[in-house]
Amino acid sequence: MIKNYRIDSHPILPIPTRETIEFTWKGQPLQAQAGETIATALFANGIRIFGYHPKDGSPQGIFCANGQCAQCTVIADGLPLKSCMALVKAGMAVEPVTALPKLPDAPPVKEFKATENLQVDCLIIGGGPAGLSAAIELGQRGIQTLVLDDKQRLGGKLVLQTHRFFGSINACYAGTRGIDIATKLAEDVAKIEVVTTWLNSTAIAVFSDKKVGVVRDGKDYVLIDPKTILVATGAREKSLTFKGNTLPGVYGAGAFQTLVNRDLVRCSERLFIIGGGNVGLIAGYHALQAGIEVAGLVEALPECGGYKVHKDKLVRMGVPIYTSHTVLSANGTDSVESVTIAAIDKDWKPIPGSEQTFACDTLLVAVGLDPVDEFYKKAQEFGLSAFAAGDADEVAEASAAMFSGKIRGLEIARALGCDVPEIPQDWFRTSEILKSRPGEITHETIPDDDEAVYPVLHCSQEIPCNPCTSVCAQGAIVIDETDIRKVPDYIAKQIGKECIACEKCVTICPGLAITLVDVRKEPSDTALVTIPYEFEKGSIHVGDHVTVLNTVGVALGSVEVVRTRIAKTTDRTVLVKVRAPREIANQIAGIEIQKKDVSAPLEQYVERLTDDLIVCRCERVSLAEIKAIIQTGVHDMNEIKAITRAGMGACGGKTCSSLIKRAFRELGVPMTEITENVARPMFVEVPFGILAGVEK
Repeated sequence: MIKNYRIDSHPILPIPTRETIEFTWKGQPLQAQAGETIATALFANGIRIFGYHPKDGSPQGIFCANGQCAQCTVIADGLPLKSCMALVKAGMAVEPVTALPKLPDAPPVKEFKATENLQVDCLIIGGGPAGLSAAIELGQRGIQTLVLDDKQRLGGKLVLQTHRFFGSINACYAGTRGIDIATKLAEDVAKIEVVTTWLNSTAIAVFSDKKVGVVRDGKDYVLIDPKTILVATGAREKSLTFKGNTLPGVYGAGAFQTLVNRDLVRCSERLFIIGGGNVGLIAGYHALQAGIEVAGLVEALPECGGYKVHKDKLVRMGVPIYTSHTVLSANGTDSVESVTIAAIDKDWKPIPGSEQTFACDTLLVAVGLDPVDEFYKKAQEFGLSAFAAGDADEVAEASAAMFSGKIRGLEIARALGCDVPEIPQDWFRTSEILKSRPGEITHETIPDDDEAVYPVLHCSQEIPCNPCTSVCAQGAIVIDETDIRKVPDYIAKQIGKECIACEKCVTICPGLAITLVDVRKEPSDTALVTIPYEFEKGSIHVGDHVTVLNTVGVALGSVEVVRTRIAKTTDRTVLVKVRAPREIANQIAGIEIQKKDVSAPLEQYVERLTDDLIVCRCERVSLAEIKAIIQTGVHDMNEIKAITRAGMGACGGKTCSSLIKRAFRELGVPMTEITENVARPMFVEVPFGILAGVEK
């Protein structure tokens, strides 16, 4: 009996009711939900191995879940398909890939349809935060715009984000959850008549005649002739080389968020995370919300690169973070069973004797992003009026992507001859602020003890964020007006005001970094502390005793829950009120969610003996093979491809190119001496029959 891994309740996400359909896997009947991908349906049934590589028999699973690689390929009704992109259909027969696929005999072609040609003022490739924001600006000025997106829903990565956004409330919906921003942007676009959206539609190439080839709904080939093009295609996740790095269960944090937050599949029992940027930190939080254990997170730098509030939030919920550490191996035979990490020295070398192994079934790789900018570069090469926005232009937060989309929309309108006023200079300044990296760590704001009720601002790092200042009815929480990256301060006493305990600042803080201390009706030795809690209300009750922690995860003691509240105004955040000793009240920042035994290392560390650091996933080319060729004097990536086939697989070098460049750097070869791969004419694979217009 195969276990059902679907999420049936979630603190933030609604659980939709969908039609159940049946398909088969290796001849065995399984159930799926209409409208989901093959990969999602397999994961929901507990299947993580999708096939075995024909070169060496290595097990294959998902990696990107975004159509950027081909590791999740299966045979569906006789045809090889990317299971993360292809939708499961009733009666579909799905088989694992065990050898080079043998295509079925094609019936004689009776009829070809002519290729449709369509002219538009502006073509936007990518319906994420940048693309939609630009489309709104263009549509409001009457510019005929076509938005393409290869998914079933608009919003891009916003549809994976259950947390509230940082940034400015006025500029980019700060304090609103990403999933809700996606809905709002899509609704705003739908209201504009001159903006058309095509879902499940993929731009496959930009041609020298300045036309763009598009496959619509997976079956119709259309040539778009745009006056200008905006590339808002986002970014793809970087890979990493370590022993066992392609085992099923090793995949990108974005793929994990897709399965958990978009598709509502509990795709893991216990996971470990590589990478302490915002993506990795947020993925860990999302895992806990979905009921998945998080054994730990490893970061090679001495400090996490993501926002401190994200790190603090994870730590105080019971997840250990190992800085100045690296991953040595993912361990297991057919899938991940554990991960081995080690501390590193100042030269980034593992320190012998520091090895630790943690039991887990999933290893999330969150080591950065590369812009998906090949469309933009090719459009520029062919002289097409082209712009880029969001991560395709510069990898940053989604809040920055929205604002860059607004700016590009106005720039495109001007380029098309619209009478658009000069773009305000403060727009560009806001854009730069939203893209800025975390700044200086300063102080937490803890008011004087003589106030009867007051917020404690556990936010102590300079990041672009101001929702707390916008909702304070007393105007008592302030940030430097010239720069929202400054740390907020509580100044009620200075301005002659008092906190009214509305708890709005506690609710809206994207980092869950504000608590409220209330001593008005308490004895001299206790205080009531209101804590934001984004887990299911049914998991905590009045009368429970919970462990409370300070900002950096140190346990302060066990306290009693005296009230829980959730309302429309709290937007799915439960406000938990606890009674605590007054001497610790100001320090309380959160409630422990995960017990420490989850993150305990195994008694003996596991050493993976197989030398399987894979650079090219498609062709199974190892790091040792690549380095051996470089050391013979080969500095041309095209020559490496010819010798090893690295970059020749279905993904077109999207996942291995950055790893090959890294191998050059590790061997001391300057980038100026490297000849990069010649890009394929088509950026995405497409059946010849679609290009030919074969009628089905």
